[in-house]
Amino acid sequence: MAAALRVLPFYTHTNSPKKFTQHQLFACLVLKNFLKTDYRGVVAHLADHPTLREVMGLKHVPHFTTLHKASRHLLASAPARRVLQSTIRLHYQHRRQVQSSAVDSTGLECSCASGYFVRRRQRVGSPWKMVVYHHYPKLSLVSDTSCHFILALRVGRGPRPDVDEFRPLVKDAWRTMSLLRMVADAGYDSESNHRFARQRCGIRTIIPAKHGRPTAKPATGHYRRLMQVRFDSDAYHDRTQVETVMSMIKRNQLPYVRGRTYHSQCRDLRLMTLTHNVTILITIEVFYRAGLTPFCHAVSCSSRPCAAIIISRILNF
Repeated sequence: MAAALRVLPFYTHTNSPKKFTQHQLFACLVLKNFLKTDYRGVVAHLADHPTLREVMGLKHVPHFTTLHKASRHLLASAPARRVLQSTIRLHYQHRRQVQSSAVDSTGLECSCASGYFVRRRQRVGSPWKMVVYHHYPKLSLVSDTSCHFILALRVGRGPRPDVDEFRPLVKDAWRTMSLLRMVADAGYDSESNHRFARQRCGIRTIIPAKHGRPTAKPATGHYRRLMQVRFDSDAYHDRTQVETVMSMIKRNQLPYVRGRTYHSQCRDLRLMTLTHNVTILITIEVFYRAGLTPFCHAVSCSSRPCAAIIISRILNF
């Protein structure tokens, strides 16, 4: 709610019923992913916790169709980008520089079927029982390697190459924060990507020059040849942190999306990213910075503070 209050208006239209604000609906959507449930599940959770409704300012429990319709405009490309930038400002405050960042992409499942079930069906000889995924939701992001905070994202459908997604990701992250170093795998290797990041954005890129067919000849581009001659292996080890971010999203939330259409899957991916950042904000504010305020005694009394205390603390942040 604190992140949404900075960038979103209270209501979508002047003639709206004004029963729920956009900030309350966005908080319900984040709570849905945090609890690993669906729209009906988060509505039942809110109905069972009057204290949580009081903290969020909900006089009534929203219907599950209300949350579904709200996700269509709250998780669109432009509002989700504004909320992401709001979480970045809440996290970094007056700081506008990131020492080391990394970019990577991952694919998620389109079904909640277990991996064992899929492998077992693939072993069956009948062709009609074969399970083959031709397309899957794809999430590409830029994260801070020191704190696993997401700075930029792009959603789509795979499989597709990663090399053409480097520029939009770097541009979105560079508009918000000043990046000093960018680490990526060989899928983003190209001379134009190096030139864009180094000459236009002032970012030192570390990308292995292994794109294309294996050859013993030196690379043609200046920066790609520089990667072959003077490759910083120690700095490249930071790329493992973006893999940790992918693992955190899949473990703490869900390794699959519930949407069936392309646009609904994109909305689910954006909500996963925003929930990840909000979770880091809550963790830092409640457990790391609690010792600086009298609130630390209330947190130390319980190893798992209730959701109402967490939300009230982040609203005061």
